[in-house]
Amino acid sequence: MHVGSKGWYVEELKKRGVRNHEGRKVEKYKTYVLANLLDTHKN
Repeated sequence: MHVGSKGWYVEELKKRGVRNHEGRKVEKYKTYVLANLLDTHKN
């Protein structure tokens, strides 16, 4: 999987225990939304 791809972001979020956001699965979001979501969960 390429670093920075949608699949990579989904995988990284799932490693951190984030499977849903606002009642929707993370797989349904666009890449830029996942990038912002991951940024908020890194700290």
